[in-house]
Amino acid sequence: MIGFIKKGLGKTLHAIHEILPEKVEKIDKSTLEDILLESDVPYELVEEIIYYLPPQEKIEEKDLKRVLKSYFIYDEPTAEIIKTQPFVDLIIGVNGAGKTTTIAKLANHYKQEGKSVMLGASDTFRAAAIEQLSRWATKLNIPIIATKQGHDPSAVAYDAIRSAIAKKIDHVIIDTAGRLHNQTNLSNELKKIVRICDKAKEGAPQRKILILDGTQGNSAINQAKAFHDLVNVDAIIITKLDGTAKGGALFAIAKELQLPILYIGVGEGENDLIPFDADEYVETILDSIFVRNHGKN
Repeated sequence: MIGFIKKGLGKTLHAIHEILPEKVEKIDKSTLEDILLESDVPYELVEEIIYYLPPQEKIEEKDLKRVLKSYFIYDEPTAEIIKTQPFVDLIIGVNGAGKTTTIAKLANHYKQEGKSVMLGASDTFRAAAIEQLSRWATKLNIPIIATKQGHDPSAVAYDAIRSAIAKKIDHVIIDTAGRLHNQTNLSNELKKIVRICDKAKEGAPQRKILILDGTQGNSAINQAKAFHDLVNVDAIIITKLDGTAKGGALFAIAKELQLPILYIGVGEGENDLIPFDADEYVETILDSIFVRNHGKN
């Protein structure tokens, strides 16, 4: 796992190496501040991290690990929700964040677990979105419920869930139009899709997953808050993390949103979706800073 996390954080780790060419046994706070800021941890959060460290100038790995890991503490979903069939994921986010590709990766992930999957092409705002998702469904050999551009996206979501119930499908993944929080019509449409999912099957969608573009760094946080205000987002997937040195932004995202990060995207292929492990993420960053001759802390 840690090799895949390193791949995703490659540019971030390179940025750390530019500041700290040689690993250290203890790091001074000023250098640590530079590393965190360069990794796109916001200034206020950098100050908070420093505040919770011991007062001495040189910081040991175990103390930094304790503080960094504290930002990734979430409530786990109940067993009843996890066992729901079909389990419905509603995928939301702005255009360009990588929603459609992420849906394909998530569908492939479920298939590799031996689960059956159905897609719902509820982004009827763009014809290209329907076509792209349909191509992925063909490539992955999974069923899709789709219609024409301009049709009611809520109806597509309803039909996908009802079809999955009839066919005893394990997972339904529903795409939605890329929207910004200031687009009133699209925002209302998203709320409607959530309501209609619940009519198709009580409790659906089980998860509303927000796709965030990792290259946006901290600027994605306000966007995420706006979506959360609209529909109460349940979890996050970070895309394009391999293309940015802003890997430290995950600390701010976790702190501000208090939502689990499920996966990170590290490429364009259907297998390039890595389950996010907060321990591995923190360990990878620490490993780029500290000499570890004496074993792990």
